[in-house]
Amino acid sequence: MTTAVQSEYRNLPLASLTESAMNPRRSFDEAALNELAESIRNQGLLSPLLVRPKGPQSFEIVAGARRYRAAQLAGQESVPVRIVELTDAQALETSIVENLIRAEVHPMEEASGFRALLNLEEPKYSIEQISARTAKTPAYITGRLKLTDLVPAVVEVFYRDEIGTGHALLLAKLQPAQQEEALTACFREDYVSGGKPRRILLPVRQLQEWIERHILLELDSAPFPKDDAELVPEAGACLTCPKRTGFNTLLFAEIKADACTSPDCYQSKVDAFVAKTIVAKPKLVQITRAYGKPQDDSPAIPRNQYVEIRAEKPTNQKQAEWPEYKTCKYTTEAIVTEGSDKGELRRICSNADCSIHHPKKAKAPANDGAFKAAQEKQRREEAIAQTTGLRVLSAIVEAVPVRLMKRDLLFVVERLAAMLDERRLAIVLRQHNLGKPNGTADTPAKLFAAFLRKSDESTLGRLLVEMTILQAAQSPSESGKALREAADCYKVDVAAITAKVRQEFVAKDKAKTTKKVAPKPAAKAAKNSRAA
Repeated sequence: MTTAVQSEYRNLPLASLTESAMNPRRSFDEAALNELAESIRNQGLLSPLLVRPKGPQSFEIVAGARRYRAAQLAGQESVPVRIVELTDAQALETSIVENLIRAEVHPMEEASGFRALLNLEEPKYSIEQISARTAKTPAYITGRLKLTDLVPAVVEVFYRDEIGTGHALLLAKLQPAQQEEALTACFREDYVSGGKPRRILLPVRQLQEWIERHILLELDSAPFPKDDAELVPEAGACLTCPKRTGFNTLLFAEIKADACTSPDCYQSKVDAFVAKTIVAKPKLVQITRAYGKPQDDSPAIPRNQYVEIRAEKPTNQKQAEWPEYKTCKYTTEAIVTEGSDKGELRRICSNADCSIHHPKKAKAPANDGAFKAAQEKQRREEAIAQTTGLRVLSAIVEAVPVRLMKRDLLFVVERLAAMLDERRLAIVLRQHNLGKPNGTADTPAKLFAAFLRKSDESTLGRLLVEMTILQAAQSPSESGKALREAADCYKVDVAAITAKVRQEFVAKDKAKTTKKVAPKPAAKAAKNSRAA
């Protein structure tokens, strides 16, 4: 702390004073300065400036830069000052403390001041000591100090008062790579007919929810051990990591779950854990949660080629008959190495010869034409029904009007999307031509989240109805019921769509038949050549 120093009071000309580069205050409100200048004109400067000698007739302002500028505006030639002899460290300490206990200091200036105090070598400050000197709580000091971790883009927006202190504090707790992404979530665009969209600042609560959904990763569900400091040596153990919300409860008081704030670090530990587990257990089967053909050279078995054995017991007799609640002699341990749930261990059966989990479909008798025809008819009717259902769903979506605001629609749609399984989410992606995921970094959920952020109110409203119908479709019977009810509500002509789909299938069948009976030109020419 500063030691007692002798001081001298007198009036000094403004020309002999200079502002200190150590002053944490960087912004001065013009209107407030004018008000103070008017007060000085009427009553004079009641509180002297604190200065220290810098030369024979030169003095540096330690505290009072705002009063100095206001006196200049008021046309004063001299001001009252208190002259003290201070070292650079003492001047910095005094300047910071004096400025921070005054009003109208920007939070970023507070943050820079607190950080400068902590960085002093002599005297040495702690958060508790700064708290005592400035009458601020330790939690307040800690939060302000975290603002110094903001990336430049966020600092610039904060200084322009486009975001509030609450938004800045939340963003500062994120890693630099995530701060700019989260900054966009602070706003929504309000579209006005015939005009440019307005950017509206959302409440801090909504930014908090967005961060919890898109960035924070709950450590309770992490597949890797949180106390393993050697898994990724440069990262250390999660239990002692300052990026963990549970490690610094003073800073992350509003976060209830123990979560990781660094997705990159989290993913590196997942990758390291998977690699370490496979080395320790070479016979461990590798699987992916995605359906379809795996990536090139990938040893992971896709979801449609194995049955996952559930760990919990069936709750009723009907469930007890389901294959996923049964074990077999081929049941083995597996690890998810691609896509969602990477690093988690599962028990599966991937043996195609297993009669319990992979029952063989009945083969048609070799010469039974009626059976084949019946099978083909059934497949055709199923294809027609599926195509009709998707067309009806599209027609319903087109009939949905825009009512809710974008903020409300996005809130509901994001939560509905989280409830959809991979198959239903794939339907939504296909309906909106969003393409297929490209590797582990481009999952269906990420594709859809990116699409949502760019969607307008009309698209979000239609997605809301579309996903509600898909979520309600737990079985084929319920799927048909949900479509019928929605079609009635939005006046969709199901009969007309069904008739059109049937016509298209008839045309396709006709085209296939024509292609089969048409002779191949190359083969016909070769035959004529041999005959000649």
